[in-house]
Amino acid sequence: MLSTFNEWLWQDRFWLPPNTSWAQLEDRDGLVYAHPRDMLAALPLALALLALRVTFERFVGLPLSRLLGVRDHTRRPAKPNPTLERHFLTDGPRPKEPQLTLLAAQCGLTLRQTQRWFRRRRNQDRPRLTKKFCEACWRFVFYLCAFVGGVSVLYHESWLWTPARCWDNYPYQTLKPALYWWYILELGFYISLLITLPFDVKRKDFKEQVLHHFVTILLMTFSYSSNLLRIGSLVLLLHDSSDYLLEACKMFNYTRYRLVCDTLFVVFSLVFFYTRLVLFPTQILYTTYYDSIVNWTPFFAYYFFNALLVMLQLLHVFWSCLILRMLYSFVRKGQMEKDVRSDVESSDSEEEEEEKKAARECPQLKNGAARGPAAADGARSRVAGRLANGHTPAT
Repeated sequence: MLSTFNEWLWQDRFWLPPNTSWAQLEDRDGLVYAHPRDMLAALPLALALLALRVTFERFVGLPLSRLLGVRDHTRRPAKPNPTLERHFLTDGPRPKEPQLTLLAAQCGLTLRQTQRWFRRRRNQDRPRLTKKFCEACWRFVFYLCAFVGGVSVLYHESWLWTPARCWDNYPYQTLKPALYWWYILELGFYISLLITLPFDVKRKDFKEQVLHHFVTILLMTFSYSSNLLRIGSLVLLLHDSSDYLLEACKMFNYTRYRLVCDTLFVVFSLVFFYTRLVLFPTQILYTTYYDSIVNWTPFFAYYFFNALLVMLQLLHVFWSCLILRMLYSFVRKGQMEKDVRSDVESSDSEEEEEEKKAARECPQLKNGAARGPAAADGARSRVAGRLANGHTPAT
């Protein structure tokens, strides 16, 4: 059964242009072509990169964070409370006000104490600044090395400056060792990112990040298997050109060097918009959509590859909207605020005014009883009054 599926999957018509077969792309007379089996080297390389990352973050990233003055916020742990902990894990970390009132009555706490418990409990699960810094530092180093390496590999290639040359003599394009190792190294890195994604800092665009990593890995494996290395290498280089700037901006965002962070953010935004919203659609998408079929009729790989590129472009538009929101805030307030994707840690003092306002609007509970006759006023007060009379809401 496995052999039957393997034969079906690797049919010539799925991967190669019409009237082309895998036999024509076998190595001969000193000519080396890309073969799908070559990508197996990316798996042990991904594991090696994981080990290198752990070593780098411990012996380079962490000392560097201390040198640049990155300090973790002092966190007050939430006191053990089985009732609140159960609600936190099962119903979510941000209960609504009526739920807070019920929980306060059940635990014999005031509303303000219950709010504080949930705030401190949320902070316990949030990653510390040093972890964020080390993660950004590792990605900055890799993306910068990958970009410099990609420029050195492609600088003398004609298709870097004229993307239409990517289709010269396709699919009979030989594989150069430098391009192979750069490509496989990038593939191994993205596989390692996918492995560590559940353990890395989670942001609000977590689902988009997962989709991006899947699309990227699928694009790289498919382009390599179909010998679309030339256009694939341009896509990689175009992305690397702005990724290292983003990670550098994150690093300085966690330090006290605000001016450096703001400057890097402006530079990153300009590079991102130009490469992702101008160069990518006008050069990459255009040549894959039009120039690629000048000598061939459309085939399966043509449709599938373009569909993946369009999906990647939609992600570019999504992230461009997030960057524009940050730029608007930057222009309005004069400095870059938090990453709009981040889950910001709150301190006991940040929500003090909000809690005082809430305390004025509704009675606080202590020992399961409402203070004052206003317990029947408002949605939260009605719940408190029913609790005080020994009733529970119907479920």
